[in-house]
Amino acid sequence: MSNVDLHMHSTCSDGSDTIEELYRHVQQAHIHTFALTDHDTIKGIAKVEAMIEPGDHFIRGIEFSAITKYREVHILGYNYDPSSPALLAAIAEGREKRKRKLDNRLDYLKEHFHIVFDSDDVAYLHSLNSAAKPHLGRMLMKYGYCQSISEGIEKYIKGCPGDQDRLDYRTAITAIRKAGGIAIWAHPLGGEHMRHFEKWELERQLDLLLEAGIQGMECYYSRYNEEEITLLLQEAKRHHLLVSGGSDYHGANKNIPLGTLNNFGEEVKIEQLTLLDNLLK
Repeated sequence: MSNVDLHMHSTCSDGSDTIEELYRHVQQAHIHTFALTDHDTIKGIAKVEAMIEPGDHFIRGIEFSAITKYREVHILGYNYDPSSPALLAAIAEGREKRKRKLDNRLDYLKEHFHIVFDSDDVAYLHSLNSAAKPHLGRMLMKYGYCQSISEGIEKYIKGCPGDQDRLDYRTAITAIRKAGGIAIWAHPLGGEHMRHFEKWELERQLDLLLEAGIQGMECYYSRYNEEEITLLLQEAKRHHLLVSGGSDYHGANKNIPLGTLNNFGEEVKIEQLTLLDNLLK
């Protein structure tokens, strides 16, 4: 476990912890430097900033769900101006795409599995700031179609057409940088519930991101082993990129503890995350 974690989610997107619960869990895990990186929203940022106690360092974050011509890509943004017009425009565009994706998934469940949620539950899903697969997985559990969120996603949601309706990666990176923030490539070898990617896929995707202005990589990640982290650190060094790290904590929605920055139990120290050289000045 590490006392730094720069990638976590709350109920403002697809996590299960409220802002209050998340900060309490962060404190219980003895994490003193952290970022909230909800998907396509900054809704919880001001609330966290108002709660921070002496000795804790909070960094504004966001995770844009984006896409290149090759595949999906998640772009983390840190230390931005939350009032930036470019950032707010990108968030609004991302939210609209998420709403369309939700409608596509609901139609898919109806057409392929004859699953229809009642009107109150559909209204609830549409009321969410950043509706995502875990919300549908939990709803499928409620209706008795699965025993876990991950089972619901794998069995009923995976493969839904329209799931690649995402923000253009250049829009995400540009918005973060125009807001004075730092743009970081999240889990470059694939995140939780994603296929692990080969080195050639990593390099092909990285070429596009470098051209668009990416500034760093999330080299330390809860799912990655020592070999994978070494590869990412080498790539970051070769391209003079900042190094970040995070667990991708989602509370009960994913089995990932806070402060988990690799899959072999080694502590990652704050000095190893060069991104923080810029953020904690």
